[in-house]
Amino acid sequence: MAFSQLHHTVTPRKYLFMPQERILIVDDEEPVRAVAAALLTSSGYTVNTAASAEDALTRLQQDPDYDLVLSDIMMPGTDGLTFLDHLCTDHPGIPVVMFSAINDIYVVTSAFRRGAIDYLLKPFERTELESVVLRAIEHGRLRKQNSTYRHNLEAIVNTRTGRLRSTMLDLERSYDITLEAMGDALDLRDQETEGHSRRVTAYTNALAQAMGLNSEELRVIARGAFLHDIGKIATPDAILLKPGRLTPEEMAIMKEHCERGYEMVRKISFLRDAAEIVYAHQEQFDGKGYPRGLRGEEIPLGARIFAIADTLDAMTSDRPYRKGTSFAKARDEITHCSGTQFDPQIVEVFLSIPPETWSDLRAATETQTAAPSPFRSN
Repeated sequence: MAFSQLHHTVTPRKYLFMPQERILIVDDEEPVRAVAAALLTSSGYTVNTAASAEDALTRLQQDPDYDLVLSDIMMPGTDGLTFLDHLCTDHPGIPVVMFSAINDIYVVTSAFRRGAIDYLLKPFERTELESVVLRAIEHGRLRKQNSTYRHNLEAIVNTRTGRLRSTMLDLERSYDITLEAMGDALDLRDQETEGHSRRVTAYTNALAQAMGLNSEELRVIARGAFLHDIGKIATPDAILLKPGRLTPEEMAIMKEHCERGYEMVRKISFLRDAAEIVYAHQEQFDGKGYPRGLRGEEIPLGARIFAIADTLDAMTSDRPYRKGTSFAKARDEITHCSGTQFDPQIVEVFLSIPPETWSDLRAATETQTAAPSPFRSN
């Protein structure tokens, strides 16, 4: 049946408590708009019409809540394909069906490629129009449903990701508490260096922050600094606590603590990067350190930072056989060893930090109750 006969044979759709879908018909020919609108209205749709693409775009800007747009292709001014481009960009959720009297495969292909979901040739049969409209509206409904589902799924994923992140942070904190207990236990075993792990971690943190390292790098370096001597757990008391000078044989055993600590720590997955600092914390920039004789940038950055912090604490802390020196003298000695024991670039950063920073950090770690967590940057 031809398009001109459509208004004579309309079979209304039956709606049972269903909302009416809204359709916008865009065509520069008034008879086409009138007949199509009459048909779709009688079929249970709410229909509005526009005589041009420009008029349709204005309507959609003011009221975009349409379930379908039916648009002619050949229109004066903005043609249907250009109108389709605007719709797909500004109103991507609205399905679009194009119709035209032009039976050109290139035009049809272009319409589909640019976002149309169906194409009708004029004159079209009533049943064909009904079928295309039903299919297009169902397509739009499913697309909206899918969009809502994706949105809800993303919300669920974000919520669960937030919970997982919170759980991981709680787990990380519990790990850090365990590490603090391990480090404190080691300090208690060697009372000569009590508090050393916390102080040297605080100094390392301050120096690493001054170098502009990110939060994850700071956590890794702090853990490596705090656990640097963990391998001494395996060092015999007779050597670790010996008051006098160690023999060459005893010194060789003492030096094993770097590798022993590394082997202990690297087995814990979240400490693998920190383990590299434990392994290399006695290396020197000129290659004269131990256990591997690493040189320059072969030494992990965290270990090069730690080396300065470790020397700073060693020189300014009291020992049974000597009194600790001042931070000013320790600063001079570190400057003197720049390029040999220490990375000169890190020494420059160290020298840029106000000297009172180090005494303030030492004071903050004097008591266990007042000391902040060594794994939380200030």
